[in-house]
Amino acid sequence: MANLFQSVRGFNDVLPANSSAWQQLQRTAEQVFAAYGYGEIRLPMLEHTALFKRSIGEVTDIVEKEMFTFTDREGDSLSLRPEGTASCVRAGLEHGLLHNQQQRLWYAGPMFRHERPQAGRYRQFHQLGVEAYGMAGPDIDVEVIALSARLLKRLGLRELRLELNSLGSAAVRAQYRAALIEFLQRHESSLDADSQRRLHSNPLRVLDSKSPQTQALLAEAPLLRDCFGDAERAHFEGLQQGLADLGIEACVNPRLVRGLDYYTSTVFEWTTTALGAQGTVLAGGRYDGLVEQLGGSATPAVGWACGVERLLLLQQAQNVPVPGGEAQVYCCWLGEAAQRSASQLVERLRDALPQLRIVLHAGGGKLAAQLKRADRSGAQLALILGDAEVAAQSVQVKSLRASEATQEILPWSELDQRLAGL
Repeated sequence: MANLFQSVRGFNDVLPANSSAWQQLQRTAEQVFAAYGYGEIRLPMLEHTALFKRSIGEVTDIVEKEMFTFTDREGDSLSLRPEGTASCVRAGLEHGLLHNQQQRLWYAGPMFRHERPQAGRYRQFHQLGVEAYGMAGPDIDVEVIALSARLLKRLGLRELRLELNSLGSAAVRAQYRAALIEFLQRHESSLDADSQRRLHSNPLRVLDSKSPQTQALLAEAPLLRDCFGDAERAHFEGLQQGLADLGIEACVNPRLVRGLDYYTSTVFEWTTTALGAQGTVLAGGRYDGLVEQLGGSATPAVGWACGVERLLLLQQAQNVPVPGGEAQVYCCWLGEAAQRSASQLVERLRDALPQLRIVLHAGGGKLAAQLKRADRSGAQLALILGDAEVAAQSVQVKSLRASEATQEILPWSELDQRLAGL
C-alpha cells in the first residue's frame, strides 16, 4: 500500500542514523559560544510580518517571495521567521536588554523560506547565529569573526575562504547609491531582468547578481570604498589589522553585499568550493541602524548566522569523521531470573557511566538471535547473562568488532572499569 502522507516539500525528517551528527554539531557550537561568553536566547518561530518587512526590507527577495505568511483568526498578519536577527532585536527591545548595555547572545533553531529546495537549502532549515550589541569598534567585529573561525575549525572543516567588505555608513551608502544608479542606468539594457528590477529599489543587490553578463559589466562600476570618509576607512583597516594579529587570513571583496537591507559597515562570508553553487557557509556583518529602526535607541550591533544543514553537508563532502549514535553495549539475557538481573545491572551501569550508550534486549528469543540484534545495533560489546552468571554474579563480555572474536567472564564489580574505556 502506498503511503497516505509524505512530508511537505522542503520540510525534511532527520532520522536517528543522522541525528548524532546534528547533536555533535550543536554541542560543539555551544562549547565555542560559552568559551567566548555568549549566552543563549531562545526565540519564537512566529512573529508579526511587519517586523520582517521593516528590518529585512520590503523589496528583498525574502519578503517579496519567500516568507510563509498568513492571517490569523484575529486578523493579524503573521510569518514564520525567515532569519533570527530581527527576532533577536525585537526580544532585546521587548525585555530591556539593549539600552545602554552590552550583550553577547547566540541562538539556534529552524527558519523558514519558500525557496526552491536543493542540497543544503530547504524550506525549513536550521541556523546557528551570534549577535553582539552595544559595541561600536572593530574589535568586536574581529571577535565574532574569530568565534566563527574557531567553530568551523572545531567542526573539522577546511579549505574555507574568508571574504570581507565594508558597506560604510548610511550617508556613505546614500552617496554611493546615487553614483551606482547613475552608472547602471547607462547600461540598463545590458542588465539581467532581476538587476533591472532592482536598479532603483535595491541597487546594491545588483552587485550580487549571478548573471555573468552583469558581473562583467560591473567591473567598470564605481566602488563603495571610493566614498569612504576617515571613520569608515579607519574601522575597516582596524578590522583587517585585528584579524591579521590573530592569524586569520581574509580577502577583501569589494562586490560583497548581503541580501538583507539592515547591514551597514562590515560584511563578511566564509565560502567553500566543495559544495558547488552553494558556496557560502557562514555570513554576517554589522547592522548598527537596526535597533533604532525597530523602535529602540541607536545601538551598534554585529553578528552572523550559518545553516546547520550546509555545515553537515560540508562535513560529509570533506569526509570529516563524525561519531555515530550507535549503541556501545548490547545486553543479552536468557531466562526470567537473568532478565530481572540484566535490567538491574544495566540501570546500575547507566548510573555509573552516564555517557555509555547501552541497549537492553527486549522481547526474548534465542541467544543467537539476540547476538544478531546486538551486531546490527553497532555495539562494540555484548553482555550475556544466563542463570549461571546470575548465580555467580558475573557476566560474559563478548567483543563484536574485534578482528578476532574474544570473550571473557567478569564479576559485576569489575564491569564498570571494563566499560569505562568505551
